[in-house]
Amino acid sequence: MRLNKLYWLSAVLAFAFISGVVVHLILSSGDQPAEKSNYLPVIAATTQQTDNSDDAPPSGESVALKKQQLTALTIKLAELQSQVLRLNALGERLADNANIPEQEFNFQQLPPSGGPSTLDDEVVLKSFAQLLSEISNLDASLKHEENQLQMLESLNLGHHIENTRYLSGRPISKGWLSSYYGMRKDPFHGRPAMHKGIDFAGKEDGAIIATASGVVSWADERYGYGQLIEINHGDSLKTRYGHNKELLVNVGDVVTKGQVIARMGSTGRSTGPHVHYEILHNNKQINPLKFVYRKAK
Repeated sequence: MRLNKLYWLSAVLAFAFISGVVVHLILSSGDQPAEKSNYLPVIAATTQQTDNSDDAPPSGESVALKKQQLTALTIKLAELQSQVLRLNALGERLADNANIPEQEFNFQQLPPSGGPSTLDDEVVLKSFAQLLSEISNLDASLKHEENQLQMLESLNLGHHIENTRYLSGRPISKGWLSSYYGMRKDPFHGRPAMHKGIDFAGKEDGAIIATASGVVSWADERYGYGQLIEINHGDSLKTRYGHNKELLVNVGDVVTKGQVIARMGSTGRSTGPHVHYEILHNNKQINPLKFVYRKAK
């Protein structure tokens, strides 16, 4: 299974990298003399059909139109080049995470290649519309490959979560436990009320950290909690971090154990800077205390 994934990844990355090199060469050809650029005949084909239809010198209007066409083509190629650079960066990160030898995936060099040259003998003249259509198809293909690579990256991160989703420790780097789970005197109306989490007080803007790896399932305001982050850790376990001043992650983000996910605040139903920490099992709050003092794996 791992070999199939690496084979698929190799093919995708090779395609993306070669596309990037081609785009780069076409873009750079505009700064070279005509006799030194092998790609100018292809670009020149966008206007040759118009020239052949009439032996008369081109008018100022047709020249302006050709310049506009070439400008549009150059802009589109630049967009593709940027997308290929993103794919290369993503590919390098995936290759590094998969411990693939550097010599097998060197994104700074062209892969070895060869064969007889046919560019000078078999120049295929294409219309401007045909070129734009092919570039659009390449653009769509690159976006698809980027989505596939991002999905593969998420799978890799998912394997990482399996090893680090063990809940343990405090959700703060500095501070103290200020309120326990269970019945207590409500700080607002003074009557007994069930407190379904534990509170850790500290200084405003203090770091709030994830107590296990997981996927962010909520990152927004929620009644009573203020600015809340909820993380799904799998195995029917979730953690909640309430009353934050600033949220540093978004829904769908994969977070790792110990990652700073928010800044401590006093939003929502709160009397001062602290984090309200909950652990849910099957969507029901349980006492987090044993997990707080649990020895990390």
